[in-house]
Amino acid sequence: MPQAQRSVVIHRPVEDVFAFFTDPVNDPTWRPSIKEITAQGAPAVGAKVHQVVSGPGGRGIPADIEITAYEPSNRYAFKVTAGPVRPTGEYRFAPVIGGTEVSFTLNAEITGLKKLVMSRAVQKSLDSEMQALNTAKRHLEHR
Repeated sequence: MPQAQRSVVIHRPVEDVFAFFTDPVNDPTWRPSIKEITAQGAPAVGAKVHQVVSGPGGRGIPADIEITAYEPSNRYAFKVTAGPVRPTGEYRFAPVIGGTEVSFTLNAEITGLKKLVMSRAVQKSLDSEMQALNTAKRHLEHR
């Protein structure tokens, strides 16, 4: 099962960091795979976010999400509800001296033929999402 996990410390208050990560309008500034993204309502459990991500050859792949946890300044989780792979993800936010620790996990359960064909590409995609945290950190610390 492809999975990825990473933590970074961002030198900003936890409320600011949580607000940044939970507002989809910010995603294109730090997630290079985003081709389009639109929130369908305010962030809350059950809310939907329409997104299209770059796939093989640059073609767009639907990757809509549903928010599964929304605990201000603490936790934000989601599940992908569209596309060939449907990972789950979770951000946890914790105040630390000098800022906020952001812990991010992604898991993609793939079975059958998809597992043989797609596991390596999916793992690469999950790893790329983890590396994008560096861009989010730079963006937030230079606001």
